[in-house]
Amino acid sequence: MSALLDVIFPVFLIIGFGYCTVWARLFSIDTIDGLMKFTQNFAIPVLLFNAIAKVDLVNVFNITLFLSFYIGATVGFLIGLFGSHYLFNRTLEDSVAIGFCCLFSNTVMLGLPITERAYGEDALQHNFAIVAIHAPFCYFLGITVMEFIKSTEKSVSIKTVIILKAMFSNALVVGIIVGFLVNAFGINLARPLQASIDMITAVALPAALFGMGGVLYQYRPEGDLGPIAMICTVSLLIHPVIVWITGLNLDLNEVQLRSAVITAAMAPGINTYVFANMYGKAKRVASTGLLLSTALSIGTVWIWLNVLA
Repeated sequence: MSALLDVIFPVFLIIGFGYCTVWARLFSIDTIDGLMKFTQNFAIPVLLFNAIAKVDLVNVFNITLFLSFYIGATVGFLIGLFGSHYLFNRTLEDSVAIGFCCLFSNTVMLGLPITERAYGEDALQHNFAIVAIHAPFCYFLGITVMEFIKSTEKSVSIKTVIILKAMFSNALVVGIIVGFLVNAFGINLARPLQASIDMITAVALPAALFGMGGVLYQYRPEGDLGPIAMICTVSLLIHPVIVWITGLNLDLNEVQLRSAVITAAMAPGINTYVFANMYGKAKRVASTGLLLSTALSIGTVWIWLNVLA
């Protein structure tokens, strides 16, 4: 029960505050959208840049850690893709968008604060390793499959340009890449600049959680029950179970296993709706799956924290 009160509730209370301020019309939707643009396009990229620039790349970037997490993520994507198409008779394009909902975990806005509150700041280094390739991996997989299903007329070279443009125009990816460069070349930032970066990183996650709550208010619970239930099941149960079993078999240490499983157990991120909206496919399913799975994760994350205790 202490994990529920001390770790999970503080994170979701901030989300709830954001939700209630929009519900009570204390903040407008435009204000929340502006806050989310600040966090997703500036504050969180700065947070990721700062973390990647400082992390011990040799010791933290572990192939077994990546295999454990991304095998589970890929299996989740395939379940969402084929389950939507063959079980729920959705078009292939809809199915890719639904599969992306099962693929893209909320590794930053939920995964980082919950891991930090549960296991301390030192545990985050493995979260940052997973996050470093999360957006590039997920967008590459999702956009690649969507583009090759969407049109047989475009050449492979044109599709490649579309994929790369979508990936490298993402502010999170840019922040991660710049962080890698600073780390690899051993660049020391000037103290005033580093102090400014530290101040931004301190507010990035609380502001993002608050904004996320306001954004969730805009999503209405509607859509097909079957695909939505599948998104919740894959995201909150199947993905972390696969990561847990794979991590144990690949001999991840306790700290690595906790970071991998807790990150995998997060609800889908807001980028799942962004992806669905980008292609105009399965938007209602994506928004409802995001809203419902985020609410349900209060209970499922508590279960996983107890399993990993």
